[in-house]
Amino acid sequence: MTAPDTAHALHAAAAAAAAQPGWAALGPNARRAALTQAASALESRAAVFATTLAAETGATPDWAGFNLGLAATMLREAAALTTRVGGEIIPSDKPGCLAMAIRQPVGVVLSIAPWNAPIILAVRALATPLACGNTVILKASERCPRTHALIVEALLTALPPDTVTLVTNAPGEAAAVVGALIDHPAVRRINFTGATETGRAVAVRAAQALKPVVLELGGKAPLLVLADADLEQAAAAACFGAFANQGQICMSTERVIVADTVADAFAARLAARARHAPEAPMIDEAAVTRVTALIAQARAQGATVLCGGPASGRILPPHVLDRVTPEMRLFHQESFGPVVAITRAADEDTAIALANTSEYGLSAGIFTQDIARGLKLAARLQSGICHINGATVHDEAQMPFGGTKASGYGRFGGQAGIEAFTELRWITIATEPGIYPF
Repeated sequence: MTAPDTAHALHAAAAAAAAQPGWAALGPNARRAALTQAASALESRAAVFATTLAAETGATPDWAGFNLGLAATMLREAAALTTRVGGEIIPSDKPGCLAMAIRQPVGVVLSIAPWNAPIILAVRALATPLACGNTVILKASERCPRTHALIVEALLTALPPDTVTLVTNAPGEAAAVVGALIDHPAVRRINFTGATETGRAVAVRAAQALKPVVLELGGKAPLLVLADADLEQAAAAACFGAFANQGQICMSTERVIVADTVADAFAARLAARARHAPEAPMIDEAAVTRVTALIAQARAQGATVLCGGPASGRILPPHVLDRVTPEMRLFHQESFGPVVAITRAADEDTAIALANTSEYGLSAGIFTQDIARGLKLAARLQSGICHINGATVHDEAQMPFGGTKASGYGRFGGQAGIEAFTELRWITIATEPGIYPF
């Protein structure tokens, strides 16, 4: 359903509200079967998804295939969650009182998805809410409306009508459409993935209506490379983390903080790998201009460009910059492009302080051969996710995915997702006559 104005968006909300009781009334295994079938329907459209992603976002066939594969896994994981929407019996001090905590669907969920991993992030926004018995309004990105429409079309071959409704908008009309949907009384939860500034506006509007929000926002992921690290593995992880999808991932490795004693050796390895990293278009030329300005400013302040080159239209070659310092915008500002900054640290305390300087706190990584040390340092990093001896770009359907600080709050995935998209209620049953003082 397209929404050229708020009236169409409100119609989508009404349709989702009308469909929700019937969907919630289905048994968990019926919902499981429908979501499993939806995953297969999604996979069956691989060719059209690849073509559409390339046309709308410039995505490579590999990135489209990865998106589709993980998204199908998310639907199957959500299908497995339908029998885990449980509760507990709680001992009561009142005689003859059976007390229960149960989880119930909230009703209608508004899900707002971005363009950069469009199948993964839209399906993630839908899957667990649906498993819990909610219906979902998907507000598509203006940059990839057809990709998001294909997802809804695939799901509705397996799910009842209006279990998922699609809302699109013209550029510049998102605020009015989203605001009207947040205000709609049927909408009881909102989840948003995208830029921190936009997420903050969504959270403020939802707070005015006292509606909970799950926010997954920007990132500036640090990768700490300690003196005892396997430098080949660290360089491989940094290269993948920095340049997958041209760095247009919220978890992208934007900063590598390296022990002084191994910094030269590590930097040479990373630059050598980056020279052979795949090139593909960024989302638009404005993004290229923004990233090249960050690179130019860092270089002017003393950073060294170890590899990279001029842009050609929407294609910017992978860039590795060494000796980046906190005084440079590249150290702090999310680039969302194919550039990674190397910063040298004298010791572990300095490395942790540099990592935590960022306003963001989504993903992080640590390379060390001392796992106990890695765990201690991971506990000190201010991030929702930390991978020891692994890339900062890592997503799995069953994991509690989300960040801290300006990277948002709330979690997608697994039991955390159930908690986010259900209402916890206390219900009692009197098993014997009550005694009351009057």
